[in-house]
Amino acid sequence: MEIKITTRHILIALAVVAWIIFVGVCIEAGGFITNTIYTMVFNAEGARNFWQGNDLSQLYNFDRVYFLVETSIMSIVAIMRAIIFYLIIKMLQENKLNMAQPFNKDLVRLILNIAYLALGIGLFSSWGAKHAAWFVQQGIKMPDIEHLRLGGADVWLFMGVTLIVIAQIFKRGIEIQTENELTV
Repeated sequence: MEIKITTRHILIALAVVAWIIFVGVCIEAGGFITNTIYTMVFNAEGARNFWQGNDLSQLYNFDRVYFLVETSIMSIVAIMRAIIFYLIIKMLQENKLNMAQPFNKDLVRLILNIAYLALGIGLFSSWGAKHAAWFVQQGIKMPDIEHLRLGGADVWLFMGVTLIVIAQIFKRGIEIQTENELTV
């Protein structure tokens, strides 16, 4: 007996993985936002044990506005990552992937949206990492940017540009597909 793995099986597996990642990123984004609000409004000690044990108390004591800016950047990056996985899940759930005609406007729109979000994540991550480096230069002890979820800005930027190129290829595919349909 031969087990045949089809594209449909792979898409179902990818949907499950996307759901798991989406839930994890949503929890992370919610954790950043909740801890920021809790620390700013209710208890300054929340900065000592920020999300996943990161100690941002020195930053908070240095300047509350810088603390708010840095945690807001972390939240924005997490929210943008969640939106990427939401878009992927939405595309897979609505069955807009037509394997008979893979070049369609919905897929191009999805790829472009993910590309712009990836570029945004890259820019915000770079901004947050530079802020963290500046804080360290000021003598403030900061967690590593990987722990702040701000690492890999260059990878996100590379991914965004690559996806824009792929979207342009898909646009050309749509044009060729349309020309062929008009010829017949």
